[in-house]
Amino acid sequence: MFPFLGIFFHALGGMGSASFYVPLRRVRGWAWESYWLAQGLIAWVLAPVLAAWITVPDLVEVFANSPLRNIVWSYIWGALWGIGALTFGLTMRYLGLSLGNAISLGFCSMFGTLIPPIYKGDFPELITTQSGWVILSGIGVCLAGIALCGWAGVRKESEQTDREREVGVQEYALGKGIIVAIIAGVMSSCFAYGIAAGEPIAEQALKAGAPVLFQNSPIFVFICLGGFTTNLFYCLFLNRRNKSLADYCAGPADRLTANYGWVTLAGLLWYCQFLFYGMGETQMGEFGFTSFSVHMAFIIIFGNLWGIFCREWTGSSRKTWALVWSGIGVLIISTFIISLGNKLGSVT
Repeated sequence: MFPFLGIFFHALGGMGSASFYVPLRRVRGWAWESYWLAQGLIAWVLAPVLAAWITVPDLVEVFANSPLRNIVWSYIWGALWGIGALTFGLTMRYLGLSLGNAISLGFCSMFGTLIPPIYKGDFPELITTQSGWVILSGIGVCLAGIALCGWAGVRKESEQTDREREVGVQEYALGKGIIVAIIAGVMSSCFAYGIAAGEPIAEQALKAGAPVLFQNSPIFVFICLGGFTTNLFYCLFLNRRNKSLADYCAGPADRLTANYGWVTLAGLLWYCQFLFYGMGETQMGEFGFTSFSVHMAFIIIFGNLWGIFCREWTGSSRKTWALVWSGIGVLIISTFIISLGNKLGSVT
């Protein structure tokens, strides 16, 4: 195993996740639901199928030999995760790249840690063991980080002019953003259940000769397809309600070409987070318990850098800048505390 190579892969995946919304800001003349669905077609249908086809020998045979029950459950968990993906996109829309990534991933870390033991009936162990108290401490630190980021968002809203707000995040809405970030945090945890449900599919991939590095690629096909289904229904509903169905084919040819180019890039960047996360985890060896934290940390860091580049904090005071940076730092620390608690639990 090569942990430094694993960290490099996690950095690439984190950069992809933090960067996918940047090209979408360049789309012109389309409603939000139109470019969100278009990038979703790339990210959740075409890219997963292509990646699995390239990395897994005899892919059709792998699917044929996989238990139907596991395929169906991977799809169902993926459909539930799709609600998290949808609300994650709305978080970027209402809070921007910097604050949106920080708050939504903070909630994702918190709920992703709490929901599995609650679901499995193991929650009492969190309050009766050393590892459990470390995990709960990490969640407390996470909440503190979210509070700091939220406070920074309130100050930002009061300090920026309408013009500065338009340059940074045109539809900035702190209240809406936090609500959808909570939903994103809860529902995003379903992706892990989809991977767990698809373990027999990964086993079939390994039997077919797939490298360990890409054993989860065929599982992603069904999880992402489920996620796309959820987003498809919601976006088409908005297309009809907002009379934006014509976005996909109407308008000047050069604008259409550019828009499809931007959504394709966004979709590929989105899928990179899955691809490189899986690759990074296989290389972490004894440090595998830190994979989630390292990945989350890179997403938050790159998301904040993009937020600065896109001038989302223009006009904010030094105190507001200090608050958001402190909140982001606290969130990163919280993910490592939670990982430490998980590590202590795995060795006791």
